[in-house]
Amino acid sequence: MEYHLIKSLVIAVILGFAIGMQRTMAHLYKQEGKPQTYFAGSRTFALISLLGFLSGQLATLAPYVVIIITVALVILIGLSYIAKSFIFQKMGMTTQITALITYLLGLMIYFNLEEYAIFIGVMMIVLLESKPKLQKIEAHISQDDLNATILLLAMTFLILPVLPNEMIGPYSLFNPYKTWLMAVIIAAVSFVGYVAIKVLGNKRGVLLTGMFGGLISSTAISISLSKIYLTQRAFLQNFVAGIAIASTFMFLRVLFEAFVINQNVALQLLVPYLAASISGLIYVYLIYRNTEPLKMEMENKEIKTNPLQLSEAIKFGLLFGIIYGLITVIHQYGDIGVHIVAFVSGLSDVDAITLSLSQLETDQKISLMTSVHGIMIASVTNSLVKLGIVYWIGGKTIGMKVSLFYLLTLGMMGIGLWLNTLIFP
Repeated sequence: MEYHLIKSLVIAVILGFAIGMQRTMAHLYKQEGKPQTYFAGSRTFALISLLGFLSGQLATLAPYVVIIITVALVILIGLSYIAKSFIFQKMGMTTQITALITYLLGLMIYFNLEEYAIFIGVMMIVLLESKPKLQKIEAHISQDDLNATILLLAMTFLILPVLPNEMIGPYSLFNPYKTWLMAVIIAAVSFVGYVAIKVLGNKRGVLLTGMFGGLISSTAISISLSKIYLTQRAFLQNFVAGIAIASTFMFLRVLFEAFVINQNVALQLLVPYLAASISGLIYVYLIYRNTEPLKMEMENKEIKTNPLQLSEAIKFGLLFGIIYGLITVIHQYGDIGVHIVAFVSGLSDVDAITLSLSQLETDQKISLMTSVHGIMIASVTNSLVKLGIVYWIGGKTIGMKVSLFYLLTLGMMGIGLWLNTLIFP
């Protein structure tokens, strides 16, 4: 016998056995430890994979043997499903579909597609094993969330491709494609944070809520935690850590947004923003390590409500377009004009100015360092606004703690900017 043929045969049997083992364990003690009747186990799946392998081998002698065996297997699988539905009164055909795929994997292995077949087999085992986790996720999904997911897909794959990628309008200041692309990016980032909170739950602690809430809005987190702190002052450290981690994720979010649009800008921001993020994480660790877990409900509607809405996407797209056009005009008067726009924009939002300045540098309408400095000005301004919110709502005690965080992170950002002059002279 040929070594390669034996090796492929063994792979087919082992892969089928592994898939069957997962199916066996999933069915064996499904209800209160009682063995369950099920379609096929480890040995059967190993044999099904072996059948696929042999079908491929016999096809070289009888071309129609694969069709005959496949039809026969489909009939057997169909009969098993009928028996399951009418005799045992059970629905679902995951195991039957798995058996059919296992047969095809055996067939693929014979035709020298071992790596591809193994990849599919492992992916299938992971997918089958993830059923409890998927059920947990599905339990938290509402109709609004499903609509939001469909909206994101439509925004990305239906609307975006048909928009013209050229400057239009008065003075050629508006690019429909780039404007909508920015709306898609920020909507996707916010949606990830919302889903994380939705699935993991905001009762798991202030730190976790601040972490994923920072992907949606670190300003909203600062407002919410400052309000809740007034009712639970004994957990000062927890709330400081939550606000700090949300702002730390804001730094990482800005870096990610710049990287998506303009890698040159992201490279210039890398050292300052990583310095701010790492120092922020260290501060959070030192604050949070000796605190007691605190479960609570978030009250801010911006965190609890799905952020992916068409109206929000349109508003952000318009904001990006306005900032982009404004800077395109005002940069003729020097960098100071761009920095003023960045400062004003940072009072309310840092995402739009980050994407706008990154895109303007890509279009060579402003210099690289003007873009970098504008993004940093907006980030610092936004940070100081959040610090003012904490002082105003939460009071002096929590404000002083958060002040130390911003003093550390913004100081490290400044040091990082100085290091940039050494790295990129």
